[in-house]
Amino acid sequence: MFGKPGIKARLSVLTGLLVVAVVAGGCSATRAENTEVPRTAAVAVEPGDGAVDVAPASPIRATVKHGSFREIALFDANGAPVPGELSPDGSVWQPTVPLSFGATYSWHGHAIGQDGRPVEVRGTFRTAQPEQEVSATITPQDGDEVGIAMPIRISFDQPVKDKAAVERALSVETSVPVEGSWGWLSDTQVDWRPKEYWPPHTHVKVTGELYGLPYGDGAFGAEDISTEFDIGRAQIVKADPNTHRLVVERDGQQVADYPASYGAEYDPGRHTPNGTFIVMSKSPVERMTSEEYGYDVYKTWAVRFSNHGEYIHENEENSWALGEVNNSHGCINLSAADAKEFFESALIGDPVEVTGSGSDMEPGYDVYDWLLSWEEWQELSAL
Repeated sequence: MFGKPGIKARLSVLTGLLVVAVVAGGCSATRAENTEVPRTAAVAVEPGDGAVDVAPASPIRATVKHGSFREIALFDANGAPVPGELSPDGSVWQPTVPLSFGATYSWHGHAIGQDGRPVEVRGTFRTAQPEQEVSATITPQDGDEVGIAMPIRISFDQPVKDKAAVERALSVETSVPVEGSWGWLSDTQVDWRPKEYWPPHTHVKVTGELYGLPYGDGAFGAEDISTEFDIGRAQIVKADPNTHRLVVERDGQQVADYPASYGAEYDPGRHTPNGTFIVMSKSPVERMTSEEYGYDVYKTWAVRFSNHGEYIHENEENSWALGEVNNSHGCINLSAADAKEFFESALIGDPVEVTGSGSDMEPGYDVYDWLLSWEEWQELSAL
């Protein structure tokens, strides 16, 4: 009466078993996803309780994991709260103003964890009292328009030991991509120059978060610094003593070709030296003296391009030599009319490229950024 089950019947049974297994597995996975146990808040403060000699530039913050702050504050020694900001998720609080040197601060507050339990926040620390507060100045200044070879210069009123820390605190933002690097020309001066000349009309923003930064040997940064400036048109001065001419190029086009007289060729001490310099300063009237060569004169429309003493300036007394003979003490002489025209066209930071001279300028004066190759310049970085 009853025969063996057919294939169809066996498949039906197996299918049913598979369905049961899948359903059972699904229920098991759902239970696993809901088994996470609520955690107690884990609170951390920087600096921790009892910390001393804390640099104001170091991280100052309170954080919580597995919960959020219900209240959190940092108080100074007088009981006044330090202004600060709590992240939107309530997990991180940081001050929005710098802390003072040599001051005591206290953490107060509590957090609530995922488990609903409160965790108290307490702790006291003291910031460092500097042996020296080192001030810094920065150029170009806000709103300046400068030439395409202008370096960014930061000068310190005391030597800096931890140069790497200073570099890490500095940033340069540009409106177009520009490759560049910081280089220490001395213990009190660090410059940033681009690999090549700046692209014309670049906007530059420089910031230095130096306040409270430890410089080493008990010295700390006295203040933050910043500046925003613009690069102007691309003007380059081409100076070759062999031509007895001074050529000016602007945005790739020659705009001037002046008869000139350079440093006397027969005296290496009077050569106008080879090198890439920058326009450093401009003066309608400049006193020029030399004990070695025994002169003390006033010249007009003076554009200085080296701290070794080289200028481009008027010298009407030497008008017969312009375009013919090199007989100056190292400066580039022009007629009064040409010197005035060049003076009015020049921007601080314009490059002055001297080639063809019998002598080279040795790096060593305070503006020698472009006397070094890019590889040599990068060697001056502390990073």
